[in-house]
Amino acid sequence: MRLRIFVWAFVIAVGFVLLTSRANWQIRKLAAPLLRSEAHWSEATPVHGAGLSPDEQNNIDIYKAARLATVYITSTTVRRDFFYQPVASRSLGSGFLINPDGLILTNYHVVSGSSRIQVTLADQTQYFGRALDTDRSDDLALIKIEPKQKVQVLKLGDSDRLQVGQKVLAIGDPFGLEGTLTVGVVSSIGRVIDAEDDRRLEGMIQTDAAINGGNSGGPLLDSSGAVIGINTAILGQTNIGIGFALPINRAKVLLADYKAGRVTERPKVGVRTEYVAGDLAEALGLPRSGGLLVQQVAGGSSEEAAGVRGATQVVAIGNVELGIGGDLIVAIDNQAVTREDSLVRVVAQKRVGDVIKLTVVRGRRTLVIPVKLLRPPADLN
Repeated sequence: MRLRIFVWAFVIAVGFVLLTSRANWQIRKLAAPLLRSEAHWSEATPVHGAGLSPDEQNNIDIYKAARLATVYITSTTVRRDFFYQPVASRSLGSGFLINPDGLILTNYHVVSGSSRIQVTLADQTQYFGRALDTDRSDDLALIKIEPKQKVQVLKLGDSDRLQVGQKVLAIGDPFGLEGTLTVGVVSSIGRVIDAEDDRRLEGMIQTDAAINGGNSGGPLLDSSGAVIGINTAILGQTNIGIGFALPINRAKVLLADYKAGRVTERPKVGVRTEYVAGDLAEALGLPRSGGLLVQQVAGGSSEEAAGVRGATQVVAIGNVELGIGGDLIVAIDNQAVTREDSLVRVVAQKRVGDVIKLTVVRGRRTLVIPVKLLRPPADLN
């Protein structure tokens, strides 16, 4: 029995060798995958990438150009300790070049009180900077370096044309990590936030592009690579997807004042308003086209001096309490109010001493109130 099994095994083995060793036999082709099993499993099929999307390429192009014009700012401030001994402290921030002569825009809080400003370019070249002009009320500073080589600059866009949902890109040096890019959208416009030193910043751009410590003063860019904002603040101590940037058109006023040799003295909006339109406006007995319903007028403000009236009573509309009985601002300088930051945007382009015309609905009357913009009281700064 064992001999028979051995014989059959020998016959099968010899037959298999003969069959697979003849090149002209078709059975060899059938057995080929089995004979090459090791090679079959070790050779992976190459995977070719789909390439960059147009949006990805747009991000890359903007970053390559804007990074060279974005600078890293280190400012040194000397303070006195408990024993009145001088102690140097450093603050970090960003900025961006706006002309070949070395003019740089940044935040006021990045350089405020500095005894020394050091600017590092993208190629790690370092310069000492000096502050030419500042606007504390808008947290703006214009500084200058003396570049010894040609520098890349950024063009300034138009922040008045911003729309919620459009793409924006933030470049800066968060936590000292130079040349960082984050991408997001405009989440809202016309935001009012409280700065750390009890100042109110009005008409701010809200974005979900990540902004962190060290991003302050860096550019917020649109998809064409133009600067539409200056990264300024975040909500809370760490980034949670809510950052704020100062509209670049506010900085243009500072630049115009510096070029003309004027001292920057900016007025502030002295009324608190709520934008109402459509069904809500009609429910309040106001024109459906709507406008800015004045809630409160600050004492000592330009609007108080001009006779603008605030709310006389408060009503509940759904879950919201709203002051009524005050003026409804429907136009500013003959331009219809269509946004909640309409008044802030107009006043931000003006100077102390200028006059704006407010068209208001008061009861059943429509009035035009000239408002001379005064130096704001201390509690509005």
